[in-house]
Amino acid sequence: MGFLEMTKRRRVLRVAGALMALSSACALAVPAQAADDSSGENAAPHFKPTQSESDGSVTVGGQRVDYHAVAGTLVVHPKGWDDALSGANAKGGGGKDNPTAEASMFYVAYFKRGADAANRPITFLFNGGPGSSSVWLHMGAFGPRRVETSDHTHTPAAPYSVVNNGESLLDASDLVFIDAPGTGFSRIAGKDKEKSFYGVDQDIHAFAVFIRDFLSKYNRWNSPKYVFGESYGTMRGAGLALALQRESIDLNGVILLSDILNWDLCPDDPELNPAIDAPYIVSLPTYAATAWYHKKLPGQPKDLKAFLREVENFATNDYAHALMQGNSLSAEARKAMAEKLRAYTGLPVAYLLKANLRIEYGAFQKEILEDREETTGTLDTRFTGPAMDPLSKIAAYDPQGAAISSAYVAAWNAYVRSALHYGEDKKFLPGIPVYGSWDYKHQPPGAGKPLIALPNVLPDLAAAMKRNPDLKVMVNGGYFDVSTPYFEGWFEMHHMAIPPELQKNIEYRYYESGHMVYVHLPTLKALHDNVADFIRRTDNLQ
Repeated sequence: MGFLEMTKRRRVLRVAGALMALSSACALAVPAQAADDSSGENAAPHFKPTQSESDGSVTVGGQRVDYHAVAGTLVVHPKGWDDALSGANAKGGGGKDNPTAEASMFYVAYFKRGADAANRPITFLFNGGPGSSSVWLHMGAFGPRRVETSDHTHTPAAPYSVVNNGESLLDASDLVFIDAPGTGFSRIAGKDKEKSFYGVDQDIHAFAVFIRDFLSKYNRWNSPKYVFGESYGTMRGAGLALALQRESIDLNGVILLSDILNWDLCPDDPELNPAIDAPYIVSLPTYAATAWYHKKLPGQPKDLKAFLREVENFATNDYAHALMQGNSLSAEARKAMAEKLRAYTGLPVAYLLKANLRIEYGAFQKEILEDREETTGTLDTRFTGPAMDPLSKIAAYDPQGAAISSAYVAAWNAYVRSALHYGEDKKFLPGIPVYGSWDYKHQPPGAGKPLIALPNVLPDLAAAMKRNPDLKVMVNGGYFDVSTPYFEGWFEMHHMAIPPELQKNIEYRYYESGHMVYVHLPTLKALHDNVADFIRRTDNLQ
């Protein structure tokens, strides 16, 4: 996932860089795989669908699941494209051209062999970025093969071990892992290709079209349907709930992991947006969890969950009240609040006063381990590494990204070519640097045009839940994630404009891990069990 700069707010490069650092190859331009004919009015198609088929099996919970795998691409067009105007009829009667931009979207689908499609759930999974492929969910969480990495330290260099994934979701659902346009093996081409696909609403549209066309290609219209998004993919997933309804597709469930649906809660550089104090409030419980993990608290609580409930209450009451007073908060009250924050974060009172009681997460990552000249991870604060510059204010890199990205990318490149028989002559792009140029305008339901503001898809999800009152939502997060703090997800869901009875359709699961909760094996098992149970309870097959 990544955040970015918009409306004169330097929202990006540190957090997005840390998140995209999950692959060191992210800072690469997308190579042209097809000719970019942007001059011809009636340009020929740039891409054709591809596919490679194979068979395999995975053992989950002691039970063998045989599957048929398809690795391939579907061609997706941007908003405004009309299939009736394609080919020889590319120009309509009004003289308007069809958009020439296209996306070739790569996917890997796993279908349980022998299962009746109408009675078999199907789940579409994707990571975020924006600009990230879905290699992380595929090789770390729910695919039939998983790369083994160290839990919270650097994974040694190759050879890496790829093993049977006993926590694959294939026991509960068919799976479709999707790479966003331009990432992984997906490519874009044509006039205005970046403008057509690199933006909040453009991205949601592309995925909605992909899912619609996938259902037709594989005759899955009558299957129970789910989307699973991680990080920026949660914004995509929430937006898809409504966008798919506009394609006459109701989802059974939306599954969110490390969610950020309202970017006004984003903890990246909130000091550049004075008077918006919510990011400090929702981040505080994660700072407390991190201090607890590294044993930096003055009095070390034994029960993490009970401790965090206490911090959450403090954050939304006394702390929020103090921040709301701004400069009118008295010096005595400011000092007292700094003392309380010291008890919850382990940071020195002098530092907290200098920071005006407002903790910047990049600075927290470095300050909490200042005595060791180390920094914590961004995605997972259990990870630590040497500070690049001991005198700097903020952390310069993400130790978790440095610790595991090479293992994921190498394991995937070997697996996709050898087991799935795809990509022999193609370059795989774990991520692409689009967060700085992403179009963050979003047109929520009820707005007459895209808004110039930080994107917020809570209205989309609320509208989707109202239109489909049976839609269920599952929220998952890690206590040690400072990029999308777990309490942020809880907070935003409790501010969604839906009736009280629909709040009951939302459930929450939190884990002693970070942004990618699945890198910690005990929480991978818990995540699998919770998601599989969610699907079985909501698939309408019982």
